[in-house]
Amino acid sequence: MEGVTSALGPLFLLILLGALLGWQRQPGGDFWPRLERLVYFLLFPAMLVSTLATADMGQVPVIRLALALLGAIGLFALLLWCLRGRLRLDGPAFTSALQGSLRFNTYVGVAGAAALHGGAGTTVAAVAVALMVPVVNVLCVASFIAAGTLGPSSLGKSLTALVHNPLILACLTGIGLNLSGIGLPGWSGPSVELLGRAALPLGLVAVGVALRPAALIRLDRGVWITNLVKLVLMPALVLTLALAMGLDPVTRDIALLFAALPTATSAYILSRQLGGDAELMAALITGQTLLAMVTLPLWLQLAG
Repeated sequence: MEGVTSALGPLFLLILLGALLGWQRQPGGDFWPRLERLVYFLLFPAMLVSTLATADMGQVPVIRLALALLGAIGLFALLLWCLRGRLRLDGPAFTSALQGSLRFNTYVGVAGAAALHGGAGTTVAAVAVALMVPVVNVLCVASFIAAGTLGPSSLGKSLTALVHNPLILACLTGIGLNLSGIGLPGWSGPSVELLGRAALPLGLVAVGVALRPAALIRLDRGVWITNLVKLVLMPALVLTLALAMGLDPVTRDIALLFAALPTATSAYILSRQLGGDAELMAALITGQTLLAMVTLPLWLQLAG
């Protein structure tokens, strides 16, 4: 347990530092929204390209990793849709509950993977991101369409944003450079790697800034059900699948880590723009991020 908490502790401290800076409104103005856009559109994609373009993909059991992660995501997405009537959530609230159950915070995931298993962990994490980001985004956008919260113009914009998602494009670029044998030649490799190094610490601080403590007063059915799925049932299923398929310890740990991550802070923006329940989304993001500081180490210790 000490090894897990020692690896994850600094990550949580950076998130709490961001929460403190956000509470004090420092540095002020639109500094944090602009920084978050820089991380999302440049620094984090650079890290994914650098990792995937030079990774030894043969060392990652991609198919079994996909079965564990995507199988669990697909199962819970289907289960939530089937139980939608019994959950007694209106359309906007249901889209937020689905996002809160399926989305994951990539900054915490990749940083945690690097802290736990170094370069090998980062490689598996990059593959996990490449597998999960397209599937989760399609499922979440589909939920807005099915819930009827989108107008025709919003539907077109959301599909365009999905096609131009910088994380999806970065994963495709990195995998293409890897499979083609081009890699990152010359100075491009060190340059892209340096850009990527800045992504995780800045991204973690930005996660803290995005937290909304006032939203924690909302503790309704949607909050309890979503947190149960995201922080308990999802990691339990992924760990079961990982053990059943005999994943190696590094891949098993990273699969479990990504299954147990809190939902993404970007889900609040998507919820607000596409007609979801933004206040419920804020409560889920804040509550899950704080709860994960306890549940993540416990799950990883159980796996170990």
